[in-house]
Amino acid sequence: MSRVQKGLVAGFAATVAVSILEAINMAFGHWAVSFPQLLSVMLKAPDNPVVGWIAHIVAGTVVLGPLFGILCPRLPTDTPESKGILFAVGAFILMGLFLAPMMGVGTFFMRAGFGTLAWMIATHALFGIVMGNVYGRLVRRDKQHLAADAVAVH
Repeated sequence: MSRVQKGLVAGFAATVAVSILEAINMAFGHWAVSFPQLLSVMLKAPDNPVVGWIAHIVAGTVVLGPLFGILCPRLPTDTPESKGILFAVGAFILMGLFLAPMMGVGTFFMRAGFGTLAWMIATHALFGIVMGNVYGRLVRRDKQHLAADAVAVH
């Protein structure tokens, strides 16, 4: 499995984990504006939450996952989980500084309030932990298969 494929799988797993929290937030607490809600606003479809959910799944799985797979070996930390946190929080910073203001929700989504900023940092950190953990497990699995294949050949 290539690094990009591992990233796709890891990005999907992380997106599912964060989506569960986002759904709980939306259904029971509404402690902060959820990322899918923000994406709906950014994509000029504030009354259509499906648009935000689709964008959320695509961004986490198809964009961030493969990009993490490519960049992971170059990230300057020791564990896959810390690499995932660094990557995901870095992606949040870039999005908060550049994309969010261009889409009209303010720098770091501050038009949605401080609670949303804290929620976004926390969910991106969780996304990074899950993505890094799954990616690391896939890398270890491939190394074990390669080692087993090498022993079987000899």
